[in-house]
Amino acid sequence: MNSEALFGVSVLMSFIAFGIVTKLYIWPRLGVMDREDALIPLVVPHTFRFVGLSFLIPGVVSPALSSAFAVPAAYGDLVAAVLAIIAIWALSARVFWVIPFVWVFNLWGTADLLHAFYLGLTAEPVDFGSLGAAFFIPTVVVPPLLITHGLIFWLLLRPKPKQ
Repeated sequence: MNSEALFGVSVLMSFIAFGIVTKLYIWPRLGVMDREDALIPLVVPHTFRFVGLSFLIPGVVSPALSSAFAVPAAYGDLVAAVLAIIAIWALSARVFWVIPFVWVFNLWGTADLLHAFYLGLTAEPVDFGSLGAAFFIPTVVVPPLLITHGLIFWLLLRPKPKQ
């Protein structure tokens, strides 16, 4: 199997595996929680998006990895991680601006991941071998992050129950 096929199968399997975890373990618990309480565990994994900075580390990735892909992917993830940290604090503190801020975080985080896929697959095609050890980021980490973004959108759009 060629690199593109292996990459595609890895991404697909990650979506399927995390989809199963979500259906069996995550959504049954979060679906009955108060929206702000349910958002916190969905935002927490995004605090680890600083790991995208590894796209900039020689030895982790090949010097052949395009900086036109690596730089926006790395710094976009870092911004998403900082936004996630602020969102978690705001959710925990129940500040009045929390829901608009979670929208900002979620829109940024989703757009960042989709933009990185776009760059890596079309605009600045990445030779998947040049990802080196960072191959696990788009194949194992990004699909669950996209699923959590989808769940966050679901919660944000869900009508708030009448008190």
